[in-house]
Amino acid sequence: MNNRVKELRARHDFTQERLAKKVGVTRQTIAAVEKGEYVPSLLLALYICETFELPMEKIFWLQEECADEEN
Repeated sequence: MNNRVKELRARHDFTQERLAKKVGVTRQTIAAVEKGEYVPSLLLALYICETFELPMEKIFWLQEECADEEN
């Protein structure tokens, strides 16, 4: 899953710690989400969307798979 969390966090001048507190997780969780190492729960994704006042599809989207991987 891809996301724009890091970009939006920087645009809103939030540290990872500040965003983490707003959405109720640790700074390490935000760092992992930004790196794509952790897929957030639906609830966490909704809290992030609410924080940035954007719909889910403007922040998170599925990676496109190669045609070879489908076969």
